[in-house]
Amino acid sequence: MTRFPHDDFAKNYLTELLSPLGEVQTEHPISSEIRYVDVWFIPRTSTIPHHLGLLGNLVNHSALFEPFRNPVTRQNIRSCINKLFTIQEGLLRDNRSLPENELPYLWILTPTASSAILEDCAALEENGTSGIYQLPFTLHTGIIVIHQLPVTPETLWLRILGRGRVQQQALEELQRMPSDHPHRENTLELVYNLLAQLEMRRAQDEPLETEEEELIMQLSPVYLQRLEEATQRGVEQGLERGLEQGLERGLEQGTQQERRATVESLLQTRFNSIDPQLRTIMDSIISLPSQEFIPLLLTLSREELLERFGA
Repeated sequence: MTRFPHDDFAKNYLTELLSPLGEVQTEHPISSEIRYVDVWFIPRTSTIPHHLGLLGNLVNHSALFEPFRNPVTRQNIRSCINKLFTIQEGLLRDNRSLPENELPYLWILTPTASSAILEDCAALEENGTSGIYQLPFTLHTGIIVIHQLPVTPETLWLRILGRGRVQQQALEELQRMPSDHPHRENTLELVYNLLAQLEMRRAQDEPLETEEEELIMQLSPVYLQRLEEATQRGVEQGLERGLEQGLERGLEQGTQQERRATVESLLQTRFNSIDPQLRTIMDSIISLPSQEFIPLLLTLSREELLERFGA
């Protein structure tokens, strides 16, 4: 079964938001079994990052994040808590005097959740904000039901991980944010990468679920706006430099900037960094139409890319 690209998007997205604040580990292996914690965050300071709203309130303490694209099940919750306990046991083996309040806290992020499941978990809604549920204290676990969160700037960074209209509205709010917001551009880049992966699967005639088709429809306007913004920047730069035929060259420059940013982002996502060898082939990659280079960047290994585009 093909892994839904939203899994990677959620991990990359949380890493983008949280890495400036502390150490972020994704797919942290636990025990001898093949099990992973999606995101493990360890803060550098106790200062609450207010620019992240509600998400910032969750990360003034070591935390595990388990985001789900589909509604969480009872087994999902049991599995997540089991991983939390395994992590806590390992920390206590290394430091038996570790205080209870320094053990990691688990946050399960789910687009929706039935009232029956929440009742079975003895989850109580936190006072002050709908959609946040706390399990009994000993479990160190909370469940965030994203579609129940109020539509406010404080919940935006969590609602982006929702689905359907909830996610679409959050992305529209993201687009309207000031262009100099520290997380706007990088988040939009991650959104475009998600769209590119889904578009590639569709171009290869791979069957897509209805949810995936809807997500393409929701995310396409985000990319189109980014392309228009990049094009406009190119126009303005062309005019400022007094280039001949400034409009035409500005449009070309804007498109090239967008293509280069896309290539850099995809290489960064695939290989974690862009080494000097990869940089030498970027111009060759960018010279191809985007519908050709995006599938190649998502499927070819580093060695295959160097062999194909190297001099």
